[in-house]
Amino acid sequence: MPDPAYRARRPIVPSITAALVAAVVLVALAQVRAQQNGRDHWVATWGVSVIGRPAVSPEPPRPPRPGAPPSTAFMHFNNQTLREIVRVSLGGSRVRVALSNAFGTAPLTIGAAHLAIRATEGTTVPGSDRVLTFSGRPTFTIPAGAEFYSDPVDLAVAPMADLAIDLYLPGSTNVASPLTMRFGALQTHYVSETGNFAGQPTLPVIATIQSWIVVSRIEVAAPPQVGAVVAFGDSITEGFGSTANSNNRWPNLLAKRLVAASTPRAVVNAGIGGNRILSEGAFQQGINAVARFDRDVLPVAGVTDVIVMQGINDIGNAGDSPIPTTADLAAGLQQIVARARTHGLRVYGATLTPFVGAPYYTQTGERKRLALNQWIRTSGAFDGVVDFDAALRDPNRPDAVLPRYDSGDHLHPNDAGYKAMADAIDVSWFTTPPAMPR
Repeated sequence: MPDPAYRARRPIVPSITAALVAAVVLVALAQVRAQQNGRDHWVATWGVSVIGRPAVSPEPPRPPRPGAPPSTAFMHFNNQTLREIVRVSLGGSRVRVALSNAFGTAPLTIGAAHLAIRATEGTTVPGSDRVLTFSGRPTFTIPAGAEFYSDPVDLAVAPMADLAIDLYLPGSTNVASPLTMRFGALQTHYVSETGNFAGQPTLPVIATIQSWIVVSRIEVAAPPQVGAVVAFGDSITEGFGSTANSNNRWPNLLAKRLVAASTPRAVVNAGIGGNRILSEGAFQQGINAVARFDRDVLPVAGVTDVIVMQGINDIGNAGDSPIPTTADLAAGLQQIVARARTHGLRVYGATLTPFVGAPYYTQTGERKRLALNQWIRTSGAFDGVVDFDAALRDPNRPDAVLPRYDSGDHLHPNDAGYKAMADAIDVSWFTTPPAMPR
């Protein structure tokens, strides 16, 4: 065997050096060509689970408060521009946007779409605006039931940055076709006066809303080892009870921890308020979790891991009825685990947090919650368990949320409670790729 010291002293032959340089250049060129040919490794850095809002009569904006635009939660749009704000998890230098007409029964025309870095409130950073095209077209129509990806744009996006997506809707949404959207944004978005103002640093605002409209995901080009964690749940995952415009939902705070730890994972929030494992409620609560898993988790670009926190709405809405049983709910969760594993994803179970004092609390429901938590902890069905119950419960009264974590409704945490949930997650789970790559 050659002497290592001799090998270290031996001069490098120039021809070999040239060959190495040439190889590096060829690899770099191949990477550039792959990107140019659309073969980027895309990872969702932000996303929501959409629902279909039925058509309703237009609701006029309420009179504005002094110094603020009017706000309405349920309005239609006609020849107006929306500016929607999102907080990303991972950063990147190449970005694309997904727009959804998944629940529409008629085509939806987008007159213009822009992406920019948000400055403050509804304004954008000068020079950051990018025109979004879709298959090369700045104006396009999304077919009924479809989702469109924008062409990539070059934009330096920092981790945990706020982006603004402008959509000009030239037609009226007050039609028979449902509008694809996400309630419960806990984020102020801006509605313009009549006209196309996409890309302007300051929008002429006539109303604000707290729902994401049509926008479904933001993706960044990332190295191959980077993936995404999807938080799959109900209103506690959606962040209800946290301070609006603060991004203090537990998935946001988990993303912040992962960025601080240089862990190569984005976080996508797939929570829907009121969602259940096995049944449906009002339209805004979404279809059952088993059914929506294939739409809200599997298509997420770069997904490697899923944290599932589901079941409290099945339990609470059942009241004193024995149906669904704990075994029924466990069987539904097992179906979700099976779907995840089939696609090479790791799946982590989260225990259900206390809810005594909530409007739909019953002792029957509490017994089911305890039994389901015991199954989540001990069944071995998951790749790991995050004990949100232990993180939030009052040690002096384990069936209740600790008062300092209670938003006031005895079901949803406040900002401090959501931080305790994020802190309870073992971030080392996400430092390695799954055993079976997707």
